This record gives sequence, structure tokens and C-alpha cells, in this order.
Amino acid sequence: MTDNLLRLENINKDFHGTTVLSGVNFSLNKGEILGLVGENGAGKTTLMRILFGMPDIIETGGYSGNIYINNIPVTFNSPFEALDAGIGMVHQEFSLIPGFAAYENIMLNREDTSYNPSVELFGYRLATLRRGKMRERSQKTIAKLGVNIGADTVVSEMPVAHKQFTEIAREISREQVKLLVLDEPTAVLTESEAQILLASLKRLTDDGIAIIFISHRLHEITQICDRIMVLRDGKMICNTENKNVSVHDITEWMVGRNTPPVSDENSRHGFGGENAALKIENLWVDMPGETVRDVSFTVQQGEIFGIGGLAGQGKLGIPNGIMGLFAAGGNVEVHGKALALGDPRTVLDSNIAFVSEDRRGIGLLLDESLEWNIAFAVMQIKGKCLKRLLGGLINLRDENAMRHLAQEYIEKLEIKCTGSKQRAKELSGGNQQKICLSRAFALEPQLLFVSEPTRGIDVGAKKIVLDTLRHYNREKGTTIVMISSELEELRSICNRIAIVNEGKIAGILPASSLSADFGLLMAGESLTS
Repeated sequence: MTDNLLRLENINKDFHGTTVLSGVNFSLNKGEILGLVGENGAGKTTLMRILFGMPDIIETGGYSGNIYINNIPVTFNSPFEALDAGIGMVHQEFSLIPGFAAYENIMLNREDTSYNPSVELFGYRLATLRRGKMRERSQKTIAKLGVNIGADTVVSEMPVAHKQFTEIAREISREQVKLLVLDEPTAVLTESEAQILLASLKRLTDDGIAIIFISHRLHEITQICDRIMVLRDGKMICNTENKNVSVHDITEWMVGRNTPPVSDENSRHGFGGENAALKIENLWVDMPGETVRDVSFTVQQGEIFGIGGLAGQGKLGIPNGIMGLFAAGGNVEVHGKALALGDPRTVLDSNIAFVSEDRRGIGLLLDESLEWNIAFAVMQIKGKCLKRLLGGLINLRDENAMRHLAQEYIEKLEIKCTGSKQRAKELSGGNQQKICLSRAFALEPQLLFVSEPTRGIDVGAKKIVLDTLRHYNREKGTTIVMISSELEELRSICNRIAIVNEGKIAGILPASSLSADFGLLMAGESLTS
């Protein structure tokens, strides 16, 4: 036990009644690299946020279980306490100050200072910075990573890769650092940059620093890690030494060992065959965090086409770019006609509807009634639910038609509410999602983009939402493009599924394909025959 640095015992966490971690146990030795993997929502980031004492964990009721550092029980109530204990964490999102130089970010809150007379009056906040010493220390730390970054380089002028290295340099510059947590550190790096980082991490372990390495690039996990731990649905599925472990093994642990194919009912369901409802060529979308670089695929008339992939890989950017919410380019055809990108109204006039993943920010009028939320798109795009006076010179809302339309969808989708006059913000998340779907269905679109339709809703509501999508597809002939982080959800409803990786289509498979094959595509690995 002399080499044991970190031990977690029976860690449990729930958010508002939903269990996200259940009975997680693991330990980590000095100088060891642990690869932590799992699908989106498996609990990886939550587990690390518990370890780092992040405020959102405490604000949502804390957690149960025990954490030991060097066999001594600890409880971190803030990241500062974790830092003092020698734990550093590099998050997926950069936390650098853009206008500061690299050395100023690396030494932030740990600056070298010297005495001057103003300290007597105003305290050490006005002590003189020893910038030369700070530059020297920062440059030595950067050198440990094997990259050439000038300590005086301003962060706002750095390429993305240099920002990532600067984040890591800041953490390892702390004299007492014992453990480094890296959450998707290579996601923004090229292959050559990633190899430089992996080599530098190996050198850090020679100094006794332990590392928890979270990555969806599974070949990096097998390359660098001493042990591999897999989380699935908040539970630890596997914790094994990295001996003869393949990428295929990890994907099976992630998505379910030997998971049988879903019923081929979806694949058998006819969907027009030769007629393309949507044809995309070389699409790019500049959506922050979901950049699309070069995407091409075709969706057939009457098909339910799924788009999946890990967070931040670009799957959400595809519908948002086509709908004109972010700058986009490339060629998009809908039923054989070119679609002009950048103009949401033109897209809507082309008989296309969109259910956004951001139901509260984009999808809903939170302070308005359910009637208004469901009917306003139909009024604007189709000219329905209106009373026309003086030959159409004056258009007034038809309150009776709005009420009947809202009531129709309240019944169809089993929306739990006090009535059609209730405000949208008063509904639960699942019922808010049903309102967004209702507004889209009311447009009777030929092509429907629906993004993360069941995010944050319970199992019962999920079934209703998915059943409704199936109904409109099969009874109304609506072509549906469904974007989701839930692979099994896509497999349960789609004919084919495209996996997006690093802004490009990694592959398109029938929904009946093995889960492990989809997992390989998500990891950026090619399928071998």
C-alpha cells in the first residue's frame, strides 16, 4: 500500500433523483496512468468533478462514499482544497485568460513577488511581480511537455494546441502536484501533437505523478495507460491492467459485451429506396463546440436516419447549420432542389421543420401559453390559426383554432398540464420537449430534423416521444433525421445511423449492426472486414 496515492470507495451520486454514479470503486498508484472511458453520460466527468470538489456537486446534494489520498480520508469542498492536496485538473473547456501571456496564466495566483513600501499600506496585493523569475519557471515547465511555446506568447494569439499545452503546464507547475486529471486532452490536437503530449505524460509519471486520462480516442488509451477502467450507466463495468486489451474489447465493455443487434424491423421498413429526400455534399458548419468540417450523406424519402457520435464531434452542428442558425457552406438538396444556406425562413418555407437540442434557449417561448407555443410556427409559416379580414389585409389570431390545435397535441403526446393556457416554463422537461415536437408536427413537414429529442426526460416520456416519431414517419410519410447521443435509442428507431467523428462522417451502418461496430466508429477507428 506504500505506492497507493488515491482510493475511491463506493461513490454514489444522483442529480434530482436520477442516479449518475452507483457504487464506484477504484484506486491509483503513484506514477500510474489510468484510462477512464465510457459513452456520453456514463458518469466519467461527474466522478472527476466529485474528486476535484466542484461547486455543482455540493450544490446538488453532494455525494456518498469515501475518498482517500495517501490512505488518509479527505473531503474536498472546493477546487482550491483539491489543488492544495496536489490534484490538478484540465477540463474540456479552456480556462485561460485570453489577454494574459502564457507565463501569466501558468503562474496565476502563485506569482513570484518582492517587497516594496506600498505593501506596508495596502498589503501584498501591491507587491512587485518578479516577472523574470515567473517567465523562467514557466519556460522550464513548458519544456517538460516537449513543445516550443514562448512564455511571453499571449493566449489569444495561440493556436488551439498551444492553449491545451499551456493548460497542462499550469497544473504541473504546482510544486506539490501528485495527481493530474485530463479530460479529453487530445480532442483539439492533431495526431502529431497528440503523440507529443502522450510522450510528455509518460515523462511526468517518471517523476511519480499519477494521471487519470479520459479520452474517446481508444487507441491512445491502449497506447499510454497502465490500467483501463470502463464506466457504463454510472457503474464500473471493468477495471483491468492494460495487457493484451484491444480497442474492440473496450468498445464492447462501453456499449455492452456481445450486445445483440436490434430488431431488423427498422431495416425492413420500406423508405422510398431511389428517391432522395436530403442530399448533403461537403457541408461545413462553424458552430462553437460542434464544428462540422466536411460531411456528405444522402437520406432517402421516408427514412428515419440517425446521426450519432460523442460530444463535441459535430453531430449537433449538422442540423443547426442547415437550418441557418450558424454559418455554413457546402451543397444541400431537399427533394432534388438546392437549399440556400444561411436563411432560416427559406428553409422553413421548404417544408422542413427542426426540433432543437436547446429546448429552453431556442425551442420554447417560456412565458407564453402552450397554445401560443404550439401554434405560432403554423401561423407564421403556413398562415393557419388566423382570421383573415378585408381580403387578407388584416390577419388576427384565431384563438379557437389555436386552442383546438393545442388540445389535439396535448392528447396525442399525453402532455401533462393543467390546460392549453398553462405557460411552457411551468411544465416538466419531458413535457416541454413534447411541446417542441408538437409545434414541429403541426407544420406537417416533409423533412424533420429532431436533435436530442429525449435528453433529460424519463423513460415513460421517452417511449411516447419515440413512438410518436415512428407514427409520423410511417403514417404521414415524414422523413426524419434524428440526432442523438444515445446509441441504443438511435438503434431502436432508425433505418441507418451515421457516426460523426472530428467533424466528418466516420461511417454509416444499418441500425441492426453490432454496438461494438458503432463504438469503433465513435473512437475514430475504421471497421475491418
